[in-house]
Amino acid sequence: MLIGLLTACSSPAPAPAPVPAPASLPGADRDAHGCIGSAGYRWCARVQQCERPWELAKAQQFENTAAAFDAYCAAAPAGR
Repeated sequence: MLIGLLTACSSPAPAPAPVPAPASLPGADRDAHGCIGSAGYRWCARVQQCERPWELAKAQQFENTAAAFDAYCAAAPAGR
């Protein structure tokens, strides 16, 4: 009887903490080219790699705007 009373008052073990879904992990927001948007990277077809627009604008000396980045990256590479 004592065992019955003790087990009747116990509460079930707490549920384990949920495991985050893969999409919620840092850096899991890769686009079709593998660029991590949350880190500021966007695909640039001209150079065939992920670039941070502000860094590319500074290196290639064009205006740091979305339109200028799009125009630069849409252009075919020189010599092709």
